[in-house]
Amino acid sequence: MALASWFGWNEPPRGISQRSPTEMVVETLMMELSWQIKEAEKQHRERENEYRKIKTGVDYGWLVSYPKHSYDISPGERLQLEDMCSKIHPSYCGPVIIRFRQLVSEYEPEVSEVSRLFRSVLQEAMEKSKEEEEAKKLARQWNTKHKTSLSLMTFKSRARILPFSSDIKTISEDVERGTDPARRAWSMPEFRSTKDY
Repeated sequence: MALASWFGWNEPPRGISQRSPTEMVVETLMMELSWQIKEAEKQHRERENEYRKIKTGVDYGWLVSYPKHSYDISPGERLQLEDMCSKIHPSYCGPVIIRFRQLVSEYEPEVSEVSRLFRSVLQEAMEKSKEEEEAKKLARQWNTKHKTSLSLMTFKSRARILPFSSDIKTISEDVERGTDPARRAWSMPEFRSTKDY
């Protein structure tokens, strides 16, 4: 009897779930939001303690016990944010988190304002990805048009333009000879077909 059957070495790991990249993006971004909400609560409590300390002159912060997590966004807002997160491409997940952290550290929002700030970052990322998608689409269209125009340019026509042909008549020659110039414009080059050669 083999030892592998006793220990289950050949079995696939049970703890690792097969999730799609979209689910992972939603989970990651929502975890970041909840962490930033907790941090905003913590900063709010620290500011209150500092205010009380200044107002009373005595620190009773060691007596106060705060709940672990008191603020939570509404279920409807959570669903909307999760829907917006699902529209974020996985390659934008990191930049969204970085931008969100920058704005939180810059503005130091109240606890109730964190989710609105998060929503604005998600909208900004969705607009940016939409602009990049349109730019790629235009580039693909340009490349296909450019390829067709190049194929037309490589096509050789039967007519040739000879701007410096040796037998081009000029107006000055006609004036010197005293003849009337021909009807064509002298500033234009002469066009000949290949049959003339």
